[in-house]
Amino acid sequence: MAQRTVQNHNRMVLNSLEEGDLIAIHRSWTYDHWAVYDGDGNVIHLTGIGDNSHVGHSISVSGVLRNKAVVRRDKFWTVVDNCRATKNNSKDKTYRKFEAVDIVKRARDRLGPYIYSIVWNNCEHFASWCRYGLLKSDQIETIKTRGVIFGTCAVIGLWIVSVYQKEKEKEKKNEELEGILKMKVN
Repeated sequence: MAQRTVQNHNRMVLNSLEEGDLIAIHRSWTYDHWAVYDGDGNVIHLTGIGDNSHVGHSISVSGVLRNKAVVRRDKFWTVVDNCRATKNNSKDKTYRKFEAVDIVKRARDRLGPYIYSIVWNNCEHFASWCRYGLLKSDQIETIKTRGVIFGTCAVIGLWIVSVYQKEKEKEKKNEELEGILKMKVN
């Protein structure tokens, strides 16, 4: 039943797409795969190269470890598989987009082998570059921000523990000194 719901949702998304639109395909709680709509039910996307790599998975073991990837043109349904897709041109509010014909041309001009980097050149970077001329990945920016926040909290936490331990050591030394002084007085 859930699979049918996803397929119905994706059918509505596909029917709403225009050439040059960006598509985010929700793969897991950790990431979305991105593609550019090419028209006629086709998408162009950056994906990993691997023996058993699913055509729509941009992060494959071989793609990540060997930095090998390819920009491919595939059918929308092949790439989305059983995952929920959404039209996502949200960066239009912030950045100037190219005309649809130019977006598709930029994507088509990159068909073939491609250098992949999860941090600097992933499928979202590729899709954003096609539409806006910018290598932008909100997913990576979110991870970086969370990393900075986590790192800052860890440093503050370690500092607090260190201060607490120093205070405990001071208290212990003071207690020892008081004990020695009491012994001398007696």
